[in-house]
Amino acid sequence: MGLIGSVVVAIFALLGTPLFIAILAAAMLGIYLSDIPLTVIPIEIYRLVDTPLLLALPLFTFAGYILAESRLSTRLVRLTQAFLGWLPGGLAIVAYITCAFFTAFTGASGVTIVAVGALLFPALVEAGYRERFSLGLVTTSGSLGLLLAPSLPLILYGVIVQQMDLENPFTIRELFIAGIVPAILMIFLLTIYSIWTTRGRALEQHAFSRSEALQTVLDMKWELPLPIIVLGGIYSGFFAVSEAAAVTAFYVVIVEVLIHREVPVRQLPRVIREAMVMVGGILLILGVSLAFTNFLVDAEVPQKLFDWISLYIESKFTFLILLNLILLALGAILDIFSALVIMIPLIVPLALRFGVDPVHLGIIFLANMQIGYFTPPIGMNLFIASYRFRRPIGELYRATIPFMFVLLFALVLITYIPELSLFFLDR
Repeated sequence: MGLIGSVVVAIFALLGTPLFIAILAAAMLGIYLSDIPLTVIPIEIYRLVDTPLLLALPLFTFAGYILAESRLSTRLVRLTQAFLGWLPGGLAIVAYITCAFFTAFTGASGVTIVAVGALLFPALVEAGYRERFSLGLVTTSGSLGLLLAPSLPLILYGVIVQQMDLENPFTIRELFIAGIVPAILMIFLLTIYSIWTTRGRALEQHAFSRSEALQTVLDMKWELPLPIIVLGGIYSGFFAVSEAAAVTAFYVVIVEVLIHREVPVRQLPRVIREAMVMVGGILLILGVSLAFTNFLVDAEVPQKLFDWISLYIESKFTFLILLNLILLALGAILDIFSALVIMIPLIVPLALRFGVDPVHLGIIFLANMQIGYFTPPIGMNLFIASYRFRRPIGELYRATIPFMFVLLFALVLITYIPELSLFFLDR
C-alpha cells in the first residue's frame, strides 16, 4: 500500500499538482502507514504559527513589494553611478552593487532584472560594453543579494532549521552576519572579472561630480538611513529580526507612500494583496513540509540516508562536492522557497553528521541557489531576461556561462573555507 501510494503521489506531482498538496499527501500517507494519528499535522502547522520569528516574513515581503513599486531602482542606480562610475569598469560595479542591494530588500531576483536591469542594460551597451557581456552581467546580477540581510530566503532557512532539534542552535542574526563576507566575495570576484574582460576597450566613464553626488544623496536621503537603521539595529542586537521587519515596513510606507508619493494610497490594497499571496503560498508549503519532516524524523529517514551515503562517501570534502552538485541542479529546476522546504529537512541532519556547521550550510545552500537562478537550461532568470530584453534563450546561455564560472569559483571558496562565513561568529 505504501509503494502504491508513493507512486500515485509522485505521478500527481509530475502532472502539476500544487507543491503543498503533493507534500501534504506524502506526509499523510507516511503518517497513516506509521500508525501515527493524523492530528500531528495541524499540531505541526500550529507550532509554525506560534514561531515569533515568522512575523518577519510578511513584513519584509510587504516592504520589498512597496520598494519594487517605487522608483527606488532609478535613484539607486544614479547614486552608485555618481560615486563609483569613474572607476575602471565602474558601470559594471554599479550594476553589481545596485542589484545586490535591491535583491536583498525585495527578495525576488526576477523583480531586480525587470526593474534595475531595464535601466542598466542599455546604459552598459551605450557606455561601450559588449552586448553579450551586458546581458550576462544583468542576468547574473539579478540573483546577487540573496546572502545579504534582510533576504527572505535567509530568514526562511533560519525558520525551518530552528524547528529542528539541533545540538548547536543559531540565531537569524548570526545567519545575517555569516552572509556578509561571502556576498562581498562574489561581488569582488565578478568585479575583477569584469575589469579584466573589458580591458583595452574604450569604455565611457562617468566623471565624478561633487554636485551630482550631493544631489543623488539628497534624492536618496530618505532611503539611505533604511539599511543603517534596520541592519545596524539587528547586528547590534537593538532590534529582534521581527521588530526590524516591523520598523522596515512602517518606514518604507511612510517614505514611498507619504513622502515620495510614488506608490498611491489607492494602490496599497493591491500591493498588500500581491505580497500576502506570495507569503501565503510560502507559509502553506512550509506548514505541510514541517509535518512531512516530522514523519521523516519518526521514520528515521535521515539516519537511513546517512547510512546509505556513508557506504560510498566517508569524508566531509567529498560530501560537500556531492551537495553542491545536487543543489546546483535543484536551483535550476525549483524556485528557492520550494527547494528550501523540501531539501533542508533531509540535508541538515546529513550535513551535521559530516561535521558541517548549520550556519555555514545555510550560506552554501543559498550560494548554490543564487547560481541556480541562471543555470542552463531552465534557470528562472534566463527566461525572465530573455522575455525582458527580447533575446533568444540560447544567447542568454552563452552570455551567462563566463559569469557562472566566476561564481562557481567563489562557491568553492565559500564551501571549503568555512571561516569566510563563521569568522565573525563564536561558533
